[in-house]
Amino acid sequence: MIAAFGWVSAHAQEVRSGAAGNRIDLAIVSRTVFYLPLWLAAEKGYFAEEGIDLRVEVFDNAEKINEALRSGAVQIAMSTPESIMADALKGGSLRVVAGNAGRLPHFIIARPEIRTIADLRGKTIGVLSDQEGTTNLVPEVTRSAGLKPGDYVVKAVGGAPTRWRLLRSGEIDAGLQPFPLSYEAEAAGFSNLGPLSGFVPEWQFTSVNVDMRWAKANRNRLTAALRALRRGLDAIAVEPATAAAVAARELKTSEPLAARAIADTARLGILTPGMEVSLPGLKKVHEALVAAGLVASEPFDAGRVVDASFLRASR
Repeated sequence: MIAAFGWVSAHAQEVRSGAAGNRIDLAIVSRTVFYLPLWLAAEKGYFAEEGIDLRVEVFDNAEKINEALRSGAVQIAMSTPESIMADALKGGSLRVVAGNAGRLPHFIIARPEIRTIADLRGKTIGVLSDQEGTTNLVPEVTRSAGLKPGDYVVKAVGGAPTRWRLLRSGEIDAGLQPFPLSYEAEAAGFSNLGPLSGFVPEWQFTSVNVDMRWAKANRNRLTAALRALRRGLDAIAVEPATAAAVAARELKTSEPLAARAIADTARLGILTPGMEVSLPGLKKVHEALVAAGLVASEPFDAGRVVDASFLRASR
């Protein structure tokens, strides 16, 4: 676990003064554009208005986030849904309570000398973790060029900023990168082998996840947090200049690239309206988990994985 974002410490006193004893620790995987609703909600003071003392931590590891949810070290996670689904289907207490990125924002970025998917033979592809996020989608990409899993190496290295650093250093040969990092990679001469959504059109990439033991005991706090997040999502379209400035700061990029990323996010429908869960996207995740042998082969039942009552109550 590492330190909270700069804006949290910058606004901590203001938030605490209106939210004594009402702290929520929220975990995210890495700094990527689909966390803009969270950053903007904090910037605009929406959490403080809901009486929430918000702390955000970047884990760069999806499995550790789920451990933190179970232990109560964090109360809410905006992260990948795979292990949440696996836990729920095996009788565990983790659940998805809202959507976030309902489609994939990634491009297949590779070292400059790699010009086609077929060129990935014998190469190392960096992914988030062993079982989460885009890891399960690499075979769908490589299969298009006739490659089998043994024809390349998949290495769990962490989130998108880490993958970009390792691409530049040559420690990995390719990675699935969201924008604006994909723009930066192209400008630096790296190869863009195409959008991941061209191979997998539907996929619930990130969601808002909780441990139901905490959620049931803190229904009002969770509902208030979801309300603040929805206001942050709405503010992207209402205040585009502020959204671009916040995104540029948090993504450590320029405002023009941040604005381009926000526009592409809207054009591709990546952030789901009203924070609804993409049921076709979640079904595709379930299919991947079944194929990987991580859950039983049985019909997909969203009701066993998703509890939408908190999101409904936030409206």
